[in-house]
Amino acid sequence: MLIDSFIDYLQLEKKYSIHTVKAYEADLLAFQKFSVEEFEQENIEELHYNQIRNWIVSLVNLNITNRSINRKVSSLKSFYKFLLKIGEIEVNPLASHKSLKVQEKVQLPFSEEEVLKVFEEIAQEDEFVGVRNKLIVELLYTTGIRRAELIQIKEGDINFNDKTLKVYGKRNKERYVVLLDLVIETLQKYLKLKRQIDTDTEELLVTERGNKLYETLVYRIINSYFSRASTKVKKSPHMLRHTFATHLLNSGASLNTVKELLGHSSLASTQVYTHSSLEQIKKVYNKAHPREST
Repeated sequence: MLIDSFIDYLQLEKKYSIHTVKAYEADLLAFQKFSVEEFEQENIEELHYNQIRNWIVSLVNLNITNRSINRKVSSLKSFYKFLLKIGEIEVNPLASHKSLKVQEKVQLPFSEEEVLKVFEEIAQEDEFVGVRNKLIVELLYTTGIRRAELIQIKEGDINFNDKTLKVYGKRNKERYVVLLDLVIETLQKYLKLKRQIDTDTEELLVTERGNKLYETLVYRIINSYFSRASTKVKKSPHMLRHTFATHLLNSGASLNTVKELLGHSSLASTQVYTHSSLEQIKKVYNKAHPREST
């Protein structure tokens, strides 16, 4: 089955994460189900653009957001590119398709005051769970790493001499991030407490029972701490990555430097974090410009 071959390609050659691969597979199987119901056609590689467009229209009628529809269509487009590559089709039916318009949402990062409140709360943690949670908050905010990258960290990825951490990003792309002294101190404290737990996992961060940390737990930890410090609607690990980038830009870091620290492949990905820093620049400008005070 060509969908199975495509999924193997994503896993083995493209090195996509399990979460990403499952999303692609779900999108393709949902489209295949639609194709069977509407056109009695199971082989979606034989469909034409007009038939695919019917699927897109059906998604719009279900009130699915344009952003989600674009993601589903992107999965299908990648599938057809793969079929083109292996010679199963001669033309990609989605080659000329234009994505639906999406209204960009501006996500406000946590303020420095909100982050400081959380740091003050976790400052005196000395039990295993508290120290581990403190380490999670510090790593996410001071390095800007993704939640998936955080979970994959192994003890061997830490270089205490150089104060650096090796991180494996999307498609297993390797990069190094700098560890601040406060993080080094928390790491050392955490590792001492971890030695008292029965665990055979090679990952750095574990649960009380010694199992590998999982994504929903990381989300709950961040959401819990920042719910007490912030009234913002979104309080996720990704918001700390957004906050890390914004605070660096506000402090004068170059966009290219932030790009490297975040592990982005292009500046276009990093530029989404510049809105908040521009707002900060506007405030400073309006306050400082001599014409403003006249």
